Amino acid sequence: MPSSCRPALPPRLTVLAGPTAVGKGTIVAELRRRHPELFVSVSATTRSPRPGEVDGVHYHFVSDAQFDRLVADGQMLEWALVHGTHRYGTPRGPVEDRLAVGRPALLEIDLAGARQVRESMPQAQLVFVAPPSWEDLVTRLIGRGTEDERERERRLATARVELAAAREFDRTIVNDRVARATDELEGIMGLAG
Repeated sequence: MPSSCRPALPPRLTVLAGPTAVGKGTIVAELRRRHPELFVSVSATTRSPRPGEVDGVHYHFVSDAQFDRLVADGQMLEWALVHGTHRYGTPRGPVEDRLAVGRPALLEIDLAGARQVRESMPQAQLVFVAPPSWEDLVTRLIGRGTEDERERERRLATARVELAAAREFDRTIVNDRVARATDELEGIMGLAG
């Protein structure tokens, strides 16, 4: 049947989550390279930019007061305090706008945020990205070199909790190789072929 004759499927929100340093951002970057038209929500955060990060591209960097206002006004689809230090959240409007015009949307967020999306948008599909092993995750985090020892320990403690929650997700992708993991996500989202 020609694609123009197929019944239109409702647009779907895909939520990608997993522990720190598992490679979520790398998978999303590869997916966007393959599908530049794909909408990937830009999160708001109260943390400072890391070297090379651009406001509005990597994150919307906002003050605590600005973040409070977004939450109070119901403008966040989800939000959470991450690693006990900074808040991150997904602005609701851009996601809903994308879905309203029949296009899929992708969120790359943390476990707490994924749980909130499950509550507010139960039709969303939740995909967990797992490392091949715990040792691999530790090596990736240390090799990244963006956190000091104290922050690494905090992130690893959070990662243990996140890995234990993988069963709450609809699908799990093991990021053993970026291209293969991206192929799998592409298939889950119906973007392949």
